[in-house]
Amino acid sequence: MAALLGAGAIGAGWLPDSRVLDWQPAHAADQPWRAWTAVFVHYSGLHLAANLAGLVLTAALGVVARVPRRSVLAWALAWPLTQLGLLLQPQLLHYGGLSGVLHAGVAVAAIHLVFSGNRQRLAVGVALIAGLVLKVIAEAPWAASVRQVRGWDIAIAPMAHATGAVCGLVCAACAERLARLPSFRIRSHG
Repeated sequence: MAALLGAGAIGAGWLPDSRVLDWQPAHAADQPWRAWTAVFVHYSGLHLAANLAGLVLTAALGVVARVPRRSVLAWALAWPLTQLGLLLQPQLLHYGGLSGVLHAGVAVAAIHLVFSGNRQRLAVGVALIAGLVLKVIAEAPWAASVRQVRGWDIAIAPMAHATGAVCGLVCAACAERLARLPSFRIRSHG
């Protein structure tokens, strides 16, 4: 999943006009692919580099946490839902970047750790979730559609971080819960 996201983000940089891919709430119904393609759009080299670095860290977290396929599927489901959540802030007329989906990926890994049944992994998962919640609250996504942050050459969209974290948490919790239902377990006969 991380390789797909990274390749798409790098590949989109070759497009003459990335606005054909970015999230635009005005086109949510008639151009639904934007819920997927918006993650590939980056508005500057710094934006792309920072998101690719975040992608590497998120992928490393997934490897170290040994996330199962259900977690990867939860992350994949959170991907378009993250952008659809931006409908809560319709004044955000354009959005592009991986940051919302990266927040979802961290949330998915954290939920997997919480459900792992190991106290140390539980503690790490709870700490990751607490860190995500504190970060989202500190960014005040309800205050403005975009914020200029010192050191960045683009404005950030705090709502994308919030919707990514929430979608990742919900999708992963549902996947973990479903995996524990008797009808979803694969039984070994032998």
